[in-house]
Amino acid sequence: MSRQIHLNGFAMGCSGHQSPGLWRHPEDRSRHYTDLAYWTDLARTLERGCFDSLFLADVLGLYDVYGGSPDAAIRAGVQVPMIDPITPVSAMAAVTEHLGFGVTVSLTYEQPYSFARRMTSLDHLTKGRVSWNIVTGYLDSAARNLGLPHNREHDERYEVGEEFMEVCYRLWESSWEDDAVVLDAAAGIFADPDRVHPVEHDGRHYRTRDAFLAEPSPQRTPVLFQAGASSRGRRFAATHAEAVFVNADNPRQARKLVDAIRAEAEAVGRDPESVRIFAIMTAIAAATDEEAAAKLADYRRYADPEGALALFGGWTGIDASAYDRDEPVRYVESNAQRSVLELMTDDTRGRDWTWADIAEQLGIGGRGPVIVGSGTTVADELERWVDESGIDGFNLAYAVSPGTFVDLVDHVVPVLQARGRMRTSYPGTTLRESLFGEGQRRLRADHPGHRYTFAAQKTPA
Repeated sequence: MSRQIHLNGFAMGCSGHQSPGLWRHPEDRSRHYTDLAYWTDLARTLERGCFDSLFLADVLGLYDVYGGSPDAAIRAGVQVPMIDPITPVSAMAAVTEHLGFGVTVSLTYEQPYSFARRMTSLDHLTKGRVSWNIVTGYLDSAARNLGLPHNREHDERYEVGEEFMEVCYRLWESSWEDDAVVLDAAAGIFADPDRVHPVEHDGRHYRTRDAFLAEPSPQRTPVLFQAGASSRGRRFAATHAEAVFVNADNPRQARKLVDAIRAEAEAVGRDPESVRIFAIMTAIAAATDEEAAAKLADYRRYADPEGALALFGGWTGIDASAYDRDEPVRYVESNAQRSVLELMTDDTRGRDWTWADIAEQLGIGGRGPVIVGSGTTVADELERWVDESGIDGFNLAYAVSPGTFVDLVDHVVPVLQARGRMRTSYPGTTLRESLFGEGQRRLRADHPGHRYTFAAQKTPA
């Protein structure tokens, strides 16, 4: 049976997101990211197209590697200025019924107790439609802004993350029993204290003492996304993530990542097929191939190469201004996102990429490939990727917003639905059900977070 294709819209609380310079395009509305109507309109569009979620990225620092300053990023509007991705979610949930919302939050700069309450609050207010994209942070500028002299070492960030996840699981899954809130008006009992348990944790990085402040939300633990693609990141993702976000330039490259992640998941005792894997992609669609090609050519006139290299510098920690544009890009060990440069220098590309190539590629859609064509042409390519690589779907970035998403909903989604490769309605009411099927509202029994549930604790070893 052909694998069903899942789609997420990919955006950020800023203009342009992964297409530096496109904020200047007359059809782009992402410059209105501070208007609530921009977000509610976008949410309605994605739900009309049966997208699983709107996946919102985030950073907490400026992209200041290129040229040794943030000037290029500020001039080009490269993910600055920006709002917190959590802030528009409740409003978007109020105008939709099924669309999920993925929010990126770096655990490096959070305390699990307060963070867990924030996510539980969102899960309540959205009726179970929230996911957390777990990141550990990669910008030195973010570390400096949050009181650290510099970012923690790459692998150490994941070690801290392991403890953070344990505390969150205990807060979400084992503090309040399902029937703790009794609402017994006659007896004057709102919640039964015998069914509310303290979470006492005294670890290397975090400490908690009391019971969780929030009662259980529809999903208890939000759906867990993760985008680690380095060897250490893959191990973390395979352990904790229910959905993994990967970057690949072609299906063969994606297959390597898929196989590695699923093997890691199996090694830690999880069903490898229970991990949904999404690849980043930008799809420019129109009624015909010719119209789509004309759109892309028009978009490229607005792309900002220097802004693209500023974006790349933030991701990798490498200052492209120090290299000649025609010089081949080579892998260099860094403390930022190692996976980005690994992919840029991967042998599946078939040729050396220069810094000029990087500037051009990142100008539209950032790290992912760009596919262009009619609804049928784009649907064919999305199916090819899924069938050849084993991924489950795509995080779809935009060139202009909401136009890129409207074109996908109008031209591509109907083709996939007619072929039976994409659903025509939503199963269940929660995001976890959208991803895994009706009735699957909580963590699976083979997920490490499940061991903290009351059901697992009552089951004899």
